Amino acid sequence: MGKKTALAGFTASSAVSLTGNSVAAVALPLMQLAVTGDALAAGFIAIACAVPQVLAGVLGGALLDRFNRRDISIASDVISALSIAALAVVDMTLGLSFEWFIALGILGAIGDIPGMTARDALLPSAVERDGRDLQRFMGIYGAVQSLAVIIGPVLAAASMSALGYAGALWLTAGMSLAAAGITLLVPREAGRPSAAKETARPKGSGGSPMAAAVRATVSSTAEGVRVLFASSPVLRFSTGATLAVVMVIGAVQGIVLPAFFDEQGTGDMLGYVLSALSAGTLVGSLVYAQFANRLGKRAWYALSILGMAAGMAVMCALHDYASIVVGSTVLGFFSGPVSALLGYLAYEIVPDEQRGATLGTQNSLLLVASPVAVFASAALISAYGVRAAAAALCAAWLALSVYALAARSMRDLDRESDPQ
Repeated sequence: MGKKTALAGFTASSAVSLTGNSVAAVALPLMQLAVTGDALAAGFIAIACAVPQVLAGVLGGALLDRFNRRDISIASDVISALSIAALAVVDMTLGLSFEWFIALGILGAIGDIPGMTARDALLPSAVERDGRDLQRFMGIYGAVQSLAVIIGPVLAAASMSALGYAGALWLTAGMSLAAAGITLLVPREAGRPSAAKETARPKGSGGSPMAAAVRATVSSTAEGVRVLFASSPVLRFSTGATLAVVMVIGAVQGIVLPAFFDEQGTGDMLGYVLSALSAGTLVGSLVYAQFANRLGKRAWYALSILGMAAGMAVMCALHDYASIVVGSTVLGFFSGPVSALLGYLAYEIVPDEQRGATLGTQNSLLLVASPVAVFASAALISAYGVRAAAAALCAAWLALSVYALAARSMRDLDRESDPQ
């Protein structure tokens, strides 16, 4: 593939992989509720997979600073496909159970997070090879991601209606394999980390090659944590705020809305609500891509925070189906610009030779945050009902919004910042 087409292959692969993941995001919570019959049990499945997710993300991120990022992305997609296909096979033969969800969820974690981080680390290289503007492309890429997440829930609803849960699982596995195949079209050179980082051996690295590799991985991980939390107030705050956002949205999508629609006997409606959320994000990301340089970064940030707060308040009221769709659309629309903006700032701050370890740590925290929130919300639902859990999450979101607007580190986003 030529130099000017690396970005197309990267974007297509990401879109296919994300579409498959969004199918699973709809099917798996409903499937877990159907098998276990208990929201708390479904929440426990999510949190039980959190530890291997953290380990896979942190260690996998460190490896991305030493080995080819394109190759790791391909391997991760294959592992993800195998874990999802195994769920379908077990469902057809032995029958799924609480234990099977945990065991195969751990296998999936080994592939999912390193694969996500590999794409994150690969993105700036692909943009640079095609000579594109990174800030504007972040909006375009957010729109592509949103389109994938719009299509996914619709495919999930259609496949579950036609073939049951197994159909959605096979569809997800097929898309992961397809994503691995498309990634082969991206030039291998684009995935190469900084040459010094890939080939250098740590000083005093005597002993076996395995021991030296372990020491290098630990050192790289520690440096990634330092960059994430100690190198920049903007990066540190945006990481903490994003963690909180992911916890609330993850709990709403992962247990509150599934439980609400399950109570109403309209589980298939969940996919359409998530599609509305993604449709809003799609439009918001495109608006940002078109007008990113027309407004200052602080203006984009403040407008996004206020708009997201309004959308969350409407959605979490759980008044009726129409209001949930409207609230999720508004929430998605205003999340598009701020997501693209914070992603751009992170790429500007984090140097390439530390990007794998830093983004691996960040993604691990983000992905473990959602299961923790899902588990806590499941406990609230079991004790007080789904509306009480929704109200608590909405209150937490509004408090976070006030804090995000007042944060000192986010007041000067329009100043020229020096990367690392």
